[in-house]
Amino acid sequence: MSSAAPTPSAQHRTGGGSTPSSEPPTVTGGFDPNEKAVLKREFKPQWVFAIALGSAIGWGSFILPVDWLKDGGTAGALMGMATGAVLISIIALSYGIVIKKFPVTGGELAYSYVAMGRRHSFVAGWFLTLGYISIVALNASALALVVRNVAPSLMEQGRLWEVAGWPIYLPEVAVSITALLVFTFFNARGTALSGRVQYIACIVMLACVSLLLLLSVIAYIRKPVPLFHAFPSDTAPWAAIMLMVAIAPFAFVGFDNVPQLAGEFDFSPSKALKLILFAIGAAAFIYLAMLMAASIAISEAGHTFDGHSWATADAIRVAIGPVGPVLMVIGVTMGVITGLNGFMLSASRVLLAMADARMVPGQLGYISHRAGTPVVALLFVLAFCVVTPFFGREALNWVVDMTSAGVSVAYFYTCLCAFKAMRRTAAEVRDGVVLTEPRTSPGWIAFKSGVAVLGCVLSVVFLALLFIPGSPGQLDTPPLIALAIWVAIGFVFYLSRRRALNATTEEEMDRLVLGEHAHAKL
Repeated sequence: MSSAAPTPSAQHRTGGGSTPSSEPPTVTGGFDPNEKAVLKREFKPQWVFAIALGSAIGWGSFILPVDWLKDGGTAGALMGMATGAVLISIIALSYGIVIKKFPVTGGELAYSYVAMGRRHSFVAGWFLTLGYISIVALNASALALVVRNVAPSLMEQGRLWEVAGWPIYLPEVAVSITALLVFTFFNARGTALSGRVQYIACIVMLACVSLLLLLSVIAYIRKPVPLFHAFPSDTAPWAAIMLMVAIAPFAFVGFDNVPQLAGEFDFSPSKALKLILFAIGAAAFIYLAMLMAASIAISEAGHTFDGHSWATADAIRVAIGPVGPVLMVIGVTMGVITGLNGFMLSASRVLLAMADARMVPGQLGYISHRAGTPVVALLFVLAFCVVTPFFGREALNWVVDMTSAGVSVAYFYTCLCAFKAMRRTAAEVRDGVVLTEPRTSPGWIAFKSGVAVLGCVLSVVFLALLFIPGSPGQLDTPPLIALAIWVAIGFVFYLSRRRALNATTEEEMDRLVLGEHAHAKL
């Protein structure tokens, strides 16, 4: 690693520091197999907030509110979604603890390594990579669906074939691939461009949702009608609420993109928790606002638009006029592109971190000399995603559903890492070590430890919801088959990398995974 001062063409490679003022190590680009790759610290707080929010909000928040109201009723859906936001916030508290201690690129890979070792770190990275990449592909296909809803006659031409009952049209494939190419270019050019695009898109999305809610409330005040039923007549209230609680945790997946970018913060990592919680709160506002607007709309219309491809937009058109669908189209487009951009960023950072740790070929850790971005990892994400539009959205949904298990496992590792961090802090306090970080009184340490344990329990519950027969979140057979296949592929791939992993000493692995924060390993 070069110790020379960077020139205009030099590439910063840093695992992040405890504060943005610390001087990061630098090299001149490419890939150094003996050092942890580190990126320029360019991510501003508002961009990180936008990445967390935009990744949590996608197609479903604008398309599914009427379906959620049918399943849970107005009160059940609102209470269930709000409860889910609170539960996710509990897990997010653990993320705040570990981001502050280990602000490195590919955060969750590091947290699982600290919590349970390199094998578990490989498992976390393996599932997160597939999960993030498949959500990128899903958002690209969702953008094609938005265009199909706006111009069906244009998009439903050039039928290619059908996969799992889903027809594949050439224009939809073209839209999806174009979106992937555009956002790969944005991310390859530098974090500043992708960060600004993400922030602007989130502001537009929040403005659209706020206007939809405001206009719906005005319509309700002008013509008061009973809201859509509080709970379904054939479902107990508690069951209706629990149905939404089971869905809600996975509706907020995306806030966990923040730790993947922690090595690129241009601000203190201690601010990350506030940004995550604000993002979860903003995401909850969008979900609840869309549920309320949809409840008012279907009450005004007098029916639930069964059989309509976009029932929520059709209902809102009846309630507030033609401006409603326009705001819906703009809002869902912003939600889709922010999800695509956010998960592309995170997928490339996880791949970069895995390359550092010798879990995948080192070429995936190559850093662009000019832009300072993991360009090979981004191209890998692109290569994986460009083939998915040819298989249809239904088949892709199986993969996305399956990766919910991997996300829950990552939550568990992170919360366990937070618990171990608090246990070490407690030991240091007992030993009389002078700590500079705030809130290290025995009471605060006990509180944070309890939150971390609760986060572990919630992670296990979320995972169980995917497998318990009869659970509202139970995976269907196709996602379970996809999960088994991915586990088998991962096992074979791990065996192929085992020699390189075993040849790496613990001290060396600490440096490759944690960078300059290896001394803080628990």
